[in-house]
Amino acid sequence: MKKSTHPFTPLNVAVITVSDTRTAENDTSGDLIAERLKTAGHNVAKRLIMKDDLNSLRAKFQEWVEDPKVDAIISTGGTGLTRRDITPEAIEPLITKPIPGFGELFRMLSYEEIGTSTIESRALAGVANDTLVFMLPGSTGACRLGMDKIILPQINAGTSPCNLVALLPRIRHE
Repeated sequence: MKKSTHPFTPLNVAVITVSDTRTAENDTSGDLIAERLKTAGHNVAKRLIMKDDLNSLRAKFQEWVEDPKVDAIISTGGTGLTRRDITPEAIEPLITKPIPGFGELFRMLSYEEIGTSTIESRALAGVANDTLVFMLPGSTGACRLGMDKIILPQINAGTSPCNLVALLPRIRHE
C-alpha cells in the first residue's frame, strides 16, 4: 500500500455494538474499534451498545445516517447466522451504495486466520446517503482484522492509490 501526499483528515465515527450480552464493562470489540480510531486520529462521535432488535437498530442507524456530524458508522456484532443476528437486515434497507468488496476482502483475509469458518460471517459495508457504514462480526479478533487491514487504511486520506476519505466530497455531491 502506497502513501499519498494528501493530508490526514479526521472523521467523526459512530461505533455501535449489537449484542444481547455485552455491557460497557465487557465490550472488548467496541473498545478495540474506539481505541483504533482514536489512535489513528479520528473522533469517536458516538458510542452505543444495543440489543439485537431489528426496528430499534434500524432507527438508530437511520438517526446516525441523518446526522451531519457523523461521517462513518462502524458496528460490531449481529453479522452471524443465528436468529438473533439481524444487523445486516436492519441496515441493508438504508444502504444506497453497497461496497461488496469489503465483505469479500474481509472473508479472504479472515480465511487466512480461521479457515472455512469465515463463511459464517456476513460482514459488509456500504454508503447510506452520505455516511460510510461498516458491519463487522462481534469477535475482537474479527474487529482487529477489519480495522487494521481494511477500514483504517480506507479512512486514511493518505492511502494510495485511492481511499474512501477522498471520495466523501463526491459522495456528498460537494
